Amino acid sequence: MYAIIKTGGKQYRVAPEDIITVEKLPGEAGDQVVISDVLMVDADSGVEVGAPFVEGASVACELVEQKRGRKIIIFKKKRRKHYRRKKGHRQHYTVLRVMEILTGGASPKAAAKAGKAAPKKAAPKKEAPAKAEKKAAEKKAAPGKAAGKKEEAAAGADDLSLLSGVGPVLVKKLAEAGYTTFRQIAELTEEAIDALDKELNLRGRIRREEWVEQARELMAGKAPRAKVDQKAAAKAKNKK
Repeated sequence: MYAIIKTGGKQYRVAPEDIITVEKLPGEAGDQVVISDVLMVDADSGVEVGAPFVEGASVACELVEQKRGRKIIIFKKKRRKHYRRKKGHRQHYTVLRVMEILTGGASPKAAAKAGKAAPKKAAPKKEAPAKAEKKAAEKKAAPGKAAGKKEEAAAGADDLSLLSGVGPVLVKKLAEAGYTTFRQIAELTEEAIDALDKELNLRGRIRREEWVEQARELMAGKAPRAKVDQKAAAKAKNKK
């Protein structure tokens, strides 16, 4: 038994279990595709030719895969016009497996997607009541612990905005990186400076603004450089 079908403007001779490649059809692998444009059917009862299609006849197929054809190069040129265009194209195709040829208006058998029914997901295991309560208590306590740590860090933190070139945004970034005191800045090694500079994208600001030296001066009780520079600038402005 075989049939001649039409799809994508082309005709195909098909029989059960044949695999054909046609112009792209919508769907995913495992979907059922029914082609109703049947031009001719050769069955046990004889040959039936449609005008143009055989009434009540259809071909049920399984969508095997969606794929693309080989690449075709399209090149256009206009002589003495400096016009050249080069494009590549890969046609989309659908691969079908013919399952059955139906006549007399029969309906195709329902096919499971991808040939197999999807396995049932196992129900999530319920946690023991004691464990569930413990986790809930930990979640509630977590915000309090985090807040406590932040308060402790804030209590022992120095005003890093006294360093020249450090504003509120940079103070926040330094705190997130774990730097909240002058001592931490003063004890920075060359490797630590490079790492911090890279982490915060400072572009050499630590060395350029001499943060390490400034932190040591502030620890020794000297006035911040930023304020000294502001006073000098104000005096120079008044003189002018």
